[in-house]
Amino acid sequence: MDSAWNKHLITREEVDAVFARLPRRFRRLRALADRSAEAGSETFVRLMLRSLGARFETQVRIAGVGRVDFLVDGWLIVECDSRAHHSSWEEQLRDRRRDRVAAELGYATLRLVAEDILYRPDAVQRALAGVLRGGRRRRRREASGEVSTSVLLAEAPGCTTPAEAAVSPRRSALE
Repeated sequence: MDSAWNKHLITREEVDAVFARLPRRFRRLRALADRSAEAGSETFVRLMLRSLGARFETQVRIAGVGRVDFLVDGWLIVECDSRAHHSSWEEQLRDRRRDRVAAELGYATLRLVAEDILYRPDAVQRALAGVLRGGRRRRRREASGEVSTSVLLAEAPGCTTPAEAAVSPRRSALE
């Protein structure tokens, strides 16, 4: 419903009418409808982020990067990729270059695949929770002075920004 609303296939009044016809116990779900979702996979990720208690914005423009599906906690970009818009080599190059620019600006990017979002939601939610947990732990450690950004970078080979170090597979060695 969200993406149909986004594409102007249905109106706010029609969304309201659908929820008005539902049994009373489901009507409270109307508050979860959001027309910013361009695809059903984005709706699922939004609901996952909400259930994890994450602070996030949808369809955010970042200078030099462009519009991203989600900006979570001010540092994590989450993109929901589908075959329709990310299958050609040129599209993949564009995505990787955007991710590189985002990293230069201090953001980490998590690219999720629509197929996984729709058919393996538990695995996707675990991945989101893990990345968010790791980022929060790092922030607490940095705030306490326990670990400096330079230490994070030194112990995460191949990472050039704190955001990359935060999600590096080698990061577990720091904890």
